[in-house]
Amino acid sequence: HVGNANTRAYCILQLALGNMGIQGGGTNIFRGHDNVQGATDLGLLFDTLPGYYGLTSGAWEHWSNVWSLDLDWVKSRFDQNEYLGRVPMNTPGIPCSRWHDGVLETPEKLAQKDRVRMGFFWGQSVNTETRQSDVRDALDKMETVVVVDPFPTMAGVMHRRQDGVYLLPAATQFETEGSVSNSGRSQQWREKVIEPLFESKTDLEIMYRLSQKLGIDKEYTKRIAKDANDLLVIEDITREINRGMWTIGMSGQSPERLKQHTQNWGLFSNKTLEALGGEVKGETYGLPWPCWGTPEQKHPGTQILYNTNKHVLQGGGNFRARYGVEYEGKNLLAEGSFSVGSEIEDGYPEFTADMLKQLGWWDDLTAEEKQHADGHNWKTDISGGIQRVAMKHGCIPYGNAKARCIVWNFPDQVPVHREPLYTPRRDLVAKYPTYNDMQVHRLPTLYKSIQEHDSSVKYPLALTSGRLVEYEGGGEESRSNPWLAELQQQMFVEINPADAADRGLRDGDTVWLEGGEGGRIKIKAMVTPRVKPGVTWMPYHFAGVMHGESLADNYPEGTVPYVIGESANTALTYGYDPVTQMQETKASLCQIVKA
Repeated sequence: HVGNANTRAYCILQLALGNMGIQGGGTNIFRGHDNVQGATDLGLLFDTLPGYYGLTSGAWEHWSNVWSLDLDWVKSRFDQNEYLGRVPMNTPGIPCSRWHDGVLETPEKLAQKDRVRMGFFWGQSVNTETRQSDVRDALDKMETVVVVDPFPTMAGVMHRRQDGVYLLPAATQFETEGSVSNSGRSQQWREKVIEPLFESKTDLEIMYRLSQKLGIDKEYTKRIAKDANDLLVIEDITREINRGMWTIGMSGQSPERLKQHTQNWGLFSNKTLEALGGEVKGETYGLPWPCWGTPEQKHPGTQILYNTNKHVLQGGGNFRARYGVEYEGKNLLAEGSFSVGSEIEDGYPEFTADMLKQLGWWDDLTAEEKQHADGHNWKTDISGGIQRVAMKHGCIPYGNAKARCIVWNFPDQVPVHREPLYTPRRDLVAKYPTYNDMQVHRLPTLYKSIQEHDSSVKYPLALTSGRLVEYEGGGEESRSNPWLAELQQQMFVEINPADAADRGLRDGDTVWLEGGEGGRIKIKAMVTPRVKPGVTWMPYHFAGVMHGESLADNYPEGTVPYVIGESANTALTYGYDPVTQMQETKASLCQIVKA
């Protein structure tokens, strides 16, 4: 529940060590698997529109402009009433870690009109969420549950209902094409290997058919062409991304540029990612964002963020000026630091049309660029003219500032340790208390009221969870693959030999593990010194068994994975980061007994 503080602390440490903006340095947080980065870039997070524009009125205005939609029509799709002082259109939604609270919470505590009544689980394994008993209750309570996936995930299996559940078979990555993004922010054009099997449809077709049923297909596809089979042209999706994603520089990668890289990958170094020659000389593979400007401007992509030793047109840059020019009388802009070739040899704010006029650079814009740029800034000018002119003068569009280590709009301005909500170290609670209970966006969120209750007498063992290299996410795909399933066939808990001896356990014994909120799972014990005394560890990729009972009969015929097992998250407990709402999967309590 302090995940954002942990990652911020690492970033500050790297900054202090001089490891930012250099080869081999940096602080990228690696995502779970392919295209998770692309998903968040395109606005699948609960608190932002595509490109991390947020949910302000200005953000909606920008994207309505990108989509060529009337802003009043877009507003008409939302309830414009206030709930707990919040307007839904401008209030972050409910994250996938807590959708079940949106179903089960009393309506008067929700910053929206009503409870969540329908779940559309698109590539989402609900067994990756903590508090599985609440997840199951929420699945039972909703009016409708829809699962879109190549495999029947737990959302379609662990409920106890007889109707209102729909499984839509989605095509896999090999049955579709388009641009994807990796953890390094590089993109690649994926080519179709085979046509979709059976009744499977691509995500894009499912979205389009759904928009037709909802009567919004004309607005949804306003800038997207259709082919002879009434399917959307995938290249136009990337072009629409390019038209709107100025904030992070997902504007310079056209379908043609990405295809050129994919088809000529042999020209790029597998160490530096740079092409030393040929038709893509000087470009970085996958045009990692920020790839500034329009595709026609041919920015090479940014190989290393914040590298002041390169001109911005070669992928150089500096820290963003996102938060104004000063705070509490202190200068936030860089002092005496700038990237190579910059005509402004000091800090400077984000570029706007007015700033270009003040600098005397306005007439560097074409007549058409002036029309789009006037009254706008570098991230809302859809002509790209402001970005082009700023870079022409060696400046990065987002300004030149100091790194922001003090985050004045977060619950903790600087990272601090707060003892977990469920902790065996009760002596540390007074010294490192958690937050007071608070409303986070649309949901009430508990902290102190949980931590002040001592669960460590009944549950003395610390419990944490993580990944196995052979499985991914909720595990449906990898446990349904015979070659991967063979590598780990049973769900287990790692327990130290001392703790095992105290409980009369031997390696391979079947045990009951009970979490701090009463969730019980029946699994195997792996006795190993890899975990310290008092600490236990479980992988979270398993599903298909709950509270010791197999759910195999709930799967459609022929779809039961080769390996099923208890979900670690049935035993894991409450706890959410106050900024990201990420669930607490790293610090809880349990007790283990022989089954």
